[in-house]
Parts: sequence; C-alpha cells; structure tokens
Amino acid sequence: MQLEFFDVPSPCVGVCQSDEKGCCLGCMRTRDERKEWINLDNDNKQKVIKRCIQRKRRQDKKKLDKATEVIAITEEQHQAEQPSLLDPPIKSNLSNDSDLDFGDFEL
Repeated sequence: MQLEFFDVPSPCVGVCQSDEKGCCLGCMRTRDERKEWINLDNDNKQKVIKRCIQRKRRQDKKKLDKATEVIAITEEQHQAEQPSLLDPPIKSNLSNDSDLDFGDFEL
C-alpha cells in the first residue's frame, strides 16, 4: 500500500452546472459526491474520481453515437434531395439497343 502524503485534490474545474441527473457538467460528480467531498477519506475520493472518469467516458460515447446518427441522417437527406443546378451534370448511359450515333451528321 502506498503512503499518501497529500490530500486528493478536488476534481472541480469551475463549471458548476448540473445535468438532468444531477451530475456536474464540469467534474461529473453527483450532488452527494460534491456535498460530501470534504468529509471523504483519500481512498473514497479516489473512488469518486474513478466513477467520474467512467461517467465522462459514457457521456462522450453517447455524444459520439448521437453525432454519428446525425451524420447518417444528414447523408440520407442529402441523397434524397434534388441535385443542385451548380453541380456538374451526371452522364447517363443509354441502355436502349438504338443508341444514336451522330458522328455522320454535318453541321
């Protein structure tokens, strides 16, 4: 076991706003964890910090998943839209057997 000479510092970053679940948006501590921080021993403070890191990772994953979903929806909408008049024309291949050959015509 490692001896601890210094107190575990508060993870507060000065944002101090809560989400709908009561977790701080800055440090990710719950209301109870913030309220009891000063009374916790170093082992429990480290456990709180580990839980905060886990919450932050889950939050980041949710944001990434949501961003990926938004991108997918945007791409679907873009594909369904009418092409812009500024885009270069798309060359279509004639699939009929009566392909026209204008090489013999003179202007």
